Amino acid sequence: MSAATTRSRTPDRLCAEAVGLARTAAEEAAAPGVVGEHVQVVSEGDRVVTHFFECEEMGYRGWRWAVTVARASRAKVVTLDETVLLPGPDALLAPEWVPWSERLRPGDLGPGDLLPTDADDLRLEAGYSGEDEPAPNSPVSDEMADLVEAEDAEVTAGPPANLPLAPSRGSIAAVAEELGMRRARVLSRYGLHVAADRWEESHGAKTQMAQAAPATCVSCAFLMPLAGSLRQAFGVCANEFSPADGHVVSLSYGCGGHSEAAVMPKPPRPAPHVFDSMNADALPLRPSPEGSVSTEPSGDGSEDLGHS
Repeated sequence: MSAATTRSRTPDRLCAEAVGLARTAAEEAAAPGVVGEHVQVVSEGDRVVTHFFECEEMGYRGWRWAVTVARASRAKVVTLDETVLLPGPDALLAPEWVPWSERLRPGDLGPGDLLPTDADDLRLEAGYSGEDEPAPNSPVSDEMADLVEAEDAEVTAGPPANLPLAPSRGSIAAVAEELGMRRARVLSRYGLHVAADRWEESHGAKTQMAQAAPATCVSCAFLMPLAGSLRQAFGVCANEFSPADGHVVSLSYGCGGHSEAAVMPKPPRPAPHVFDSMNADALPLRPSPEGSVSTEPSGDGSEDLGHS
């Protein structure tokens, strides 16, 4: 070990004894009464020493006031270098700063909040911009006048060749904007795969609900398939009693609310009453003398019709 290294690790005697100077500097930089006991002396180099004092300020547990003093070569006067508040080994520190784009979680966006999207977001790609198309209602050249399609050309009297000006024609961008289908950016292939992986993780075949389901969503009547390429793998649940109601679910997902899992039988209906319409019932026309209706037919076989 060289002599220079030994001198740099050994605190200078005059600088190490300048505790009062260091405390006065720390008290001037700090609020009154927050500079605590002197805890350590560290040699920073030849005739450069840092004094550490405890910080008793609220919210700065474990922090220390660091006052660096120095002495010129062959000088006997110690001068002040700098004063700063530094965290100690057991200091209470704030967590490492993370950008908002990495801190954001699903559900954090509330009413009135705006979520900016990066211009180079990998989930998006440029949609139809119409830069290569002519402006809306731009005139067609004379060479292309005869090739203008009937549905794109304006209704005019006579053939286009006989007109002084070629009929005007709207661009695809104008039609798309009028129909509300023009978007500056659309979902990229990467964004589509990321969304599919996220939906598969939340409502896919590996979830606990799907593992205990009697059947998958592909055979459920409450499944509303999506459009496009996602139709082959995902749909929207429309069962209000399902835990996935209103969510995008995988076709391999399932729950106990499957439409065909437990079909309730129809309640049995009682059989209709049977009426015997083939036999005639004998009914007496006059009451019996005892006051009750006789159910026996007359003995002579003739019917008393009540005529005189």
